Amino acid sequence: MTCNLLLVDDHSLIRAGVRALITDLPGYAVIGEASDGAQLLALVERLDPDIVLLDISMKNTSGLDALRELKQVRPRSKVLILSMHTDPALIMQALESGAHGYLLKDTTATELEHALNALRNDEHYLSPAIAHTVINQALTRTQQKHQPSPVQTHNLTARQLEILRLIVRGKSTREIANGLSLSIKTVETHRAQIMKRLQIHDVAGLVLFAVREQIISLDD
Repeated sequence: MTCNLLLVDDHSLIRAGVRALITDLPGYAVIGEASDGAQLLALVERLDPDIVLLDISMKNTSGLDALRELKQVRPRSKVLILSMHTDPALIMQALESGAHGYLLKDTTATELEHALNALRNDEHYLSPAIAHTVINQALTRTQQKHQPSPVQTHNLTARQLEILRLIVRGKSTREIANGLSLSIKTVETHRAQIMKRLQIHDVAGLVLFAVREQIISLDD
């Protein structure tokens, strides 16, 4: 089944370039283009795209405002931010506002395909060029005073929550095993169970989940 895309950028040349990249990707089709937030909302209502590729900085509207409005009127449409901005605070704002992924505008066709495939499979995607910075931004502002109940965290056990926090801090399997006095195999089993239960298959996705579910907090 074809995945329908909507391109939103105030520069027609950028839209043309992205459209050209997508033309060569099997299983994807651009069904519309918009140059600002108002056009975006009108087209979303009419076309119901699966994925919206959205620029943050546009002349007539804030991409973040457009994103928030979009998630109100069409929450099922996933949003992939396509931007030149690498400020981790801005990226986190976009992710907290409902974006499923963030990609830099100098991306390759291969990376664009990886990002689209991730969103299509209900996963998150962060450009490798910014993923480490964004994760550090989240974790340096983390507070862990209150542990969420298992009901609020997809029935993860207390041990799984503990391991999840260590994973998103960037700890390796061996470091987690040593720190918790567990075998490496036990940690690997917990990690696999966490990802299976959450249907998340990458560390960036785990970080976003932890932020959204307040397992880690971005409030100072």
